[in-house]
Amino acid sequence: MSAVTLTPRALYEEVAELLRQRIFRRELEPGSWIDEMKLAQEYGISRTPLREAIKVLAAEGLVTMKVRRGAYVTEVSERDLSEVYHLLSLLESDAAGVVAQRATDAQLKELQSLHDKLEKAVDDREKFFEINERFHMKLLAIADNRWRDQMVADLRKVMKLNRHNSLLKAGRVEESLAEHRAVVAALMARNASLAMQRMQEHFANGLEAAA
Repeated sequence: MSAVTLTPRALYEEVAELLRQRIFRRELEPGSWIDEMKLAQEYGISRTPLREAIKVLAAEGLVTMKVRRGAYVTEVSERDLSEVYHLLSLLESDAAGVVAQRATDAQLKELQSLHDKLEKAVDDREKFFEINERFHMKLLAIADNRWRDQMVADLRKVMKLNRHNSLLKAGRVEESLAEHRAVVAALMARNASLAMQRMQEHFANGLEAAA
């Protein structure tokens, strides 16, 4: 039996990531039609891997398939946002409680270091977004529940469709930073119930700003 050579990453996965980033950067606007022929020509590929990539994004909620009309970048409704933030609040507040109880001192220092970087990035929106996400992902990694991690990853992709709107509101970056400060303080005090409460408040305020 001959050996099968596998590529490190399937073509459709690479295309999915390219499209994902274009959606997050608003190069493909919410509600816009995805022109398969144009994109296939742009990337120099057939429409088969492109369609597979679109299926991946549809499964993540970033793309909506419409019968006989094709694929569109998902438009996030107020209900969508409310449901996503509600679930993220439950999942990430639970993770915060776990971290407060179980994290090593070294792991807590990692979170403190990321928060310190966040404090310094308050005037750089893109950097603030990036470090903020790293903080939340590190918190989840320390809590160490792969099922929760997968659910949060998918929900955060949908949340990103609206993230610029939420943090562009006047004063929201500063408010978000203050909320992070309160979460970190509770984690450092190893107060699980307070860490959970502060994380829930963070998401509640985030939803209010995003709506």
